[in-house]
Amino acid sequence: MKLMTALVNVALGVSLHQENNQRQYEAERSKGLGRQATDKLEALLEKRRELQEQQKEIENMMNAIFKGVFVHRYRDVVPEIRAICMEELGTWMRSYADSFLTDGYLKYIGWTLHDKQREVRLQCVKALQGLYCRRDMAAHMELFTSRFKTRMVSMVLDKEPDVAVEVVKMLTLMLENMEEALTEEDCQSVYPVVYVSSRALASSAGLFLYRRLLNPQREAGRERSRDGDNRTFFRLLLAFFLESELHEHAAYLVDSLWDCAGTRLRDWETISALLLEESPTEGLVDQQEKALVEILAASVIQAAEGQPPVGRGPAKRPSARERKAQVEERTRLTHCLVPALPQLLAKVGRWGPHCCRGPGGVSADPPTAAPQFSADDEKAALLLEVLRCFDLSIYCTGRLEKHLELLLGQLQEVVQKHTGQAVLEAASHALHVLCNPELALHGRGDLVRSRLVDQLADKFHQEVAELLQASSLDEEEVYSMAATLKRIAVLFNAHDLTPWQLFEPCAQLLQRAVDMGEVPPQVLVPAITCLHFHILWELSRLPSTDVPQGQLQSLKTRVTSFCSLCQSCLSDMDAGVREQAFVVLSDLLLVFGPQLPQDGREGLAPLVLLPDAGLQSQLAAFLMDHVFHHTYSQEELSATEDGENRIEELHQRRVLLAGFCKLIVYNVLELSAASDVFKHYAKVGGAREGCPAVPAMAWRHWAPPPPPQFYSDYGDIIKETLNCTRQMDRQEWARTLLLSLQQLMTELLLQQGPEIRATESFQEIRDLARRFSLLFSLHQLRNRPALFSMHKEGIQFAFQEPAGPGLGLPPLNLPFLEVLSEFSPRLLRPDKALLLAYLEKMCQERQWLALRDAPWPSLVAYRNSLQPQEEGGSVSSRSTAPRPRPPPGSAAKRPRVDGEAGAEPWGTLCPWGLRHPQHRAGPCGAGEAGPALSLAGGTLARGWDQSEAPQSTARVTTGQGAERRQRCRHLCRSQTVLRRGGTRCGDRNGVWGQGWGSRRGMGCGAGDTAQGQG
Repeated sequence: MKLMTALVNVALGVSLHQENNQRQYEAERSKGLGRQATDKLEALLEKRRELQEQQKEIENMMNAIFKGVFVHRYRDVVPEIRAICMEELGTWMRSYADSFLTDGYLKYIGWTLHDKQREVRLQCVKALQGLYCRRDMAAHMELFTSRFKTRMVSMVLDKEPDVAVEVVKMLTLMLENMEEALTEEDCQSVYPVVYVSSRALASSAGLFLYRRLLNPQREAGRERSRDGDNRTFFRLLLAFFLESELHEHAAYLVDSLWDCAGTRLRDWETISALLLEESPTEGLVDQQEKALVEILAASVIQAAEGQPPVGRGPAKRPSARERKAQVEERTRLTHCLVPALPQLLAKVGRWGPHCCRGPGGVSADPPTAAPQFSADDEKAALLLEVLRCFDLSIYCTGRLEKHLELLLGQLQEVVQKHTGQAVLEAASHALHVLCNPELALHGRGDLVRSRLVDQLADKFHQEVAELLQASSLDEEEVYSMAATLKRIAVLFNAHDLTPWQLFEPCAQLLQRAVDMGEVPPQVLVPAITCLHFHILWELSRLPSTDVPQGQLQSLKTRVTSFCSLCQSCLSDMDAGVREQAFVVLSDLLLVFGPQLPQDGREGLAPLVLLPDAGLQSQLAAFLMDHVFHHTYSQEELSATEDGENRIEELHQRRVLLAGFCKLIVYNVLELSAASDVFKHYAKVGGAREGCPAVPAMAWRHWAPPPPPQFYSDYGDIIKETLNCTRQMDRQEWARTLLLSLQQLMTELLLQQGPEIRATESFQEIRDLARRFSLLFSLHQLRNRPALFSMHKEGIQFAFQEPAGPGLGLPPLNLPFLEVLSEFSPRLLRPDKALLLAYLEKMCQERQWLALRDAPWPSLVAYRNSLQPQEEGGSVSSRSTAPRPRPPPGSAAKRPRVDGEAGAEPWGTLCPWGLRHPQHRAGPCGAGEAGPALSLAGGTLARGWDQSEAPQSTARVTTGQGAERRQRCRHLCRSQTVLRRGGTRCGDRNGVWGQGWGSRRGMGCGAGDTAQGQG
């Protein structure tokens, strides 16, 4: 290919010489008759003929190389060769377009766009980029474009992100140089890519979107001012964002357009002017206002932090130049938005039908003026998010105290008028930023916060007194108290409100709810939250040393009483109250756990709170009911149709599970409590609509059933808990795993009786044990004591239940040995022998028959799993079936051993298919495998046809001693030949110890014979 490229360069040089020669000849001919030089004309003609001959010779050589090499190698089995062919073909087309930029050559690139290898498709797309980037070349590709445009557009969704990036860049070049090539339908396939997780792909799609739809100057000859262009840009952007209905998060759209339209997105003055317009014709409607506020907040965060949104690549460390640019941009946006932010909050905070609406549509505090816009929680929350990106020192250095006063006033109104969780949290965070002691004007923020909390606390105390005295409350009073408590709870999260003495009234509400059940849930949930934060703030104010005993005793009393009340709330009728009580209990038990007096805080040791057995059982029961055995009502089932609601519910259950697991990891709960969690590591949950299927995972050589739902929902949390608890105490951790399996086994026996081996649930228990066994794969020496104890205790569990009423029936728990056998491959060889002896001892203690005489499959399977590998190959694949009888008339097919009339006896088989240890091994030392013998992966050694072969086979292993070699020679005297090119045992290449194999490669080697190690 490189030789061809060199020839193309030579041909290009010859072509340039021809053009120069032609110009010289025309110039000489254009002279008058008296001025023409005849000798020069003849020389030019002679030079032209030489150049034409050279050109023809070079083209013949290029055609020979192309047809003899390229036409065959562009389909080479080696992908690197195919990629080189496409790369060089693109070079030829760009260098010598007159000869190569034809449909006869372009078709090879079009065909190779379907290649399976990433690098080949990538080189094809890059070759086309070099052609579409020039308008003169793109004009010759109309037929190619119409033929392969569908494929090129579909490659936007290529599974390789780097290929998709280059495809979008190629389509952008087509958009610039072939205006009519891409239809609106083609462009619609590219627009959604701006929301993908790959930032490179999203940025390239953002450039395509900007060139196609958002560029205000895309019309030819259009001249407008910068402000007018930006207004047009934002209106086009809003139209795309709202009409496409592709995504709800503007941050990803802004990030996609940041590289190509970042200057326009940073035009804070234009955005503020658009949001503050009051004209009914020029102004924005409510939906457009909301979308533009989202774009404003996303742009401010992107400019101030310089990080992509969550999920679009890892956070990058900015360079010194980038940090300097971010500081400058933060200063500029602060100067631009400080005057506008109070006005924007005032506009979105105007009273309307959606602001502070009470039950029945009546506002708790009616407005005094007629509304123009409805108050929007989401708009206010987004605008308050902008505040954390400000350089707040500018309020002092820039003499902007007036705007700070206006902003604090708007913050106070937001808290008083709104009840949405998001907007209240944003307001609380903004107020916390403005009250930072490092800020020069933080005193003004402290004053506003004190006034706000005074109003809320006075109102709350009055409402609590009314509730405790009244026998019942109407809806208005309940709504007012719930709104007040919700505001206090949100503020309590970021601000220390303990000086306002809110613990006692909240505790009275909670006590009344526990005693009489008359407190509504919408009041009880924020009351629990307030009590929780009150205790945490009190703890944070205690000194590490020399703690006053009075404060310790007071806090200890409050913590104990509050935990007792929360424990009572775990059985409340309302699910929200139960979940809030569980979350608060989990956090308090963790904070006041055994690690509290550590790290120099020994004085806080009296505050350590350990849960009693009753509380531990209640926490475990709550986890089972709300996380693993959650039942859905009709309303919840209808709500699951909404994917967002389903994700929120799953997130809440994951929070509950994580809280419980943290208690185990930090030694608050006993490690045995984790058994309730571990047993759901690979268990199928209840059926739920709309849940996507998870790809199947193969643990062994077969495909298991679809993965369990609990594993897809909580598998990461449970796996991390397994890893953390293993580092704490390996012995106790192994006992907990065993306890999980024992609990599942007991539940299955109670549900379905003793016949469980063939049930699907029993197989699920074995699958769970197989998952657990993978955790013992590494560090075998460290896991050895725990694994040995696990087997020993598992054997005791299998034999602890009395046998059934019938004579000779196995114990009820005996199938548990099959579950235990999943851990046998992780045992070391000496431990297997010890466990096998212990198993024999257990049988003798219960006055059974010898272990080899017990006809119970579970016991047989477990015993086989403990057998050493040397005695007869892979123990797990040995046959447990009796020896099959050959069909009549097949004696000629069987080998005669030692000249006897019949084959050498294989030894007496036990009823369940195992050989007694005192019996002699079969031919080739196969031992217990009996006639169900196969040589290297399914090829039968006794001459049987595949249809006559037993279903369970075992591999032949190396025999020791002359007796086994002699038996092997006798076995192979019948000249039985292996199928598919194998060798028989007596051939030169089939000497005992080398093994056999088939062409399938199922033995130890490859080819017709698989050479194994003797």
